[in-house]
Amino acid sequence: MLKILVSGGPVMIPIALCALAATVIIIERLFFYAAIRKGQRDLLPRIRASVDKGHFDEAAAICDTVEGPVSRLMKTGIAYRDYSEAAIKEAVMNQANREIPRLERYLSTLGTVANVATLLGLLGTVTGNIQAFGVLGEMGTMGNPAILAGAIAEALVTTASGLVVSIPAIVFYNYFIAEVNRTITEMEASVSDLVILLASGKGTHEVQA
Repeated sequence: MLKILVSGGPVMIPIALCALAATVIIIERLFFYAAIRKGQRDLLPRIRASVDKGHFDEAAAICDTVEGPVSRLMKTGIAYRDYSEAAIKEAVMNQANREIPRLERYLSTLGTVANVATLLGLLGTVTGNIQAFGVLGEMGTMGNPAILAGAIAEALVTTASGLVVSIPAIVFYNYFIAEVNRTITEMEASVSDLVILLASGKGTHEVQA
C-alpha cells in the first residue's frame, strides 16, 4: 500500500496533509456536536421547573452544568429576566450572534480541504500525463514501459487519493452544516419558550434609556 502511495509522486504530500487536516476537523466536530446533543436534551424542562418556582439562581446554575449554545442563551435570558420582553430578546440575540461562529468553526476549512484535495488529484493526473507523453516523445511510440507505467501510475494514484480524501470530507461537511442548522433551530425554539416563560412570570420593567 505504501509503495502505491509513493508512486503518486510529490503531489501526494499535500494530499496527505489535506487528509490529516480533514481527519482532525471531522473528529473534533463529531465530539463537539455529540456533546451539545447530550447536554441539552432535558435542559429546558429543568430550567422551566426552577423558573416556575421563582428559583432563578438555581436555573442559572443548571445552565452552568451544561456546555452548549442553548444553555448559554438561556443563562443570558435569565440574567435579563427583570427587563422587558424586547430587552430579553435583544440580549439573547446578541449572545446568539456570538454562538453561531462557534457552531460553524472549522467548517469552511473542511470545505476548502475537500475542494483542494480534488484539485490536487487532478494536478497529479496532469503531471503524470505530462511525464507519460514526455516518455513517448523521447523514446518513440512505445517508449520505456517501466518509465511509462510509472508516469501513468502517478496520474491514477493521485486522482484516486484526491477523491478518497475529498468524498468523505464533503459528506461530513454537509452533515455538519445540517447539525448547525438543527442546533440553530433548537436554539430559536428553546429561547422563545424561555422568553415567554420569563415574560409571563415576574413583573418586568423597561430598560431605562
